[in-house]
Amino acid sequence: FRVGCESGTYIRKLVHDWGLVSGVGAHMAELRRTRDGVMTEEDSVSLYEVAAAFYQLKKEGDDSLLRQVVKPVENVLTPFSSIYVKDSAVDAICHGAQLSVRGISKLETPIIPGQPVLLKTLKGELIALGKAAQGHGWMLKADSGIAVHLLRVVMPIGYYPKLWKSRK
Repeated sequence: FRVGCESGTYIRKLVHDWGLVSGVGAHMAELRRTRDGVMTEEDSVSLYEVAAAFYQLKKEGDDSLLRQVVKPVENVLTPFSSIYVKDSAVDAICHGAQLSVRGISKLETPIIPGQPVLLKTLKGELIALGKAAQGHGWMLKADSGIAVHLLRVVMPIGYYPKLWKSRK
């Protein structure tokens, strides 16, 4: 049988309880995860495929196979709304600065206060994960203020040039 569930659901316990209720007893012989978030079983690759791609990179300097089996992190984060950040604000965020409305280039709506959001470059590269301090309506109208509180910075410092000035 198939079960669609959230993380934290104990499928073995579900099978055991089903056996108790039916009066015949039951235990699980096999458990296979066919989907996790936006990733399906068809998106998965074997460790052998990853190892072969890495071997090709090391021996031949060719990363084409590795790019086929290892996908960008942005692919699994599609359920979250994105805020596209001006190039001038990217390095400041990489250094831990909160996102001000002045650093926003465009928004994917809806953005709900307190909900997780992705901060991306104009090229769609993931900079950081954050929590919206305000909603999209406020972000579009405000001239100043913090729009997003950072939770985790993903992009390394120096990946984008430093275009911000520190206060003296």
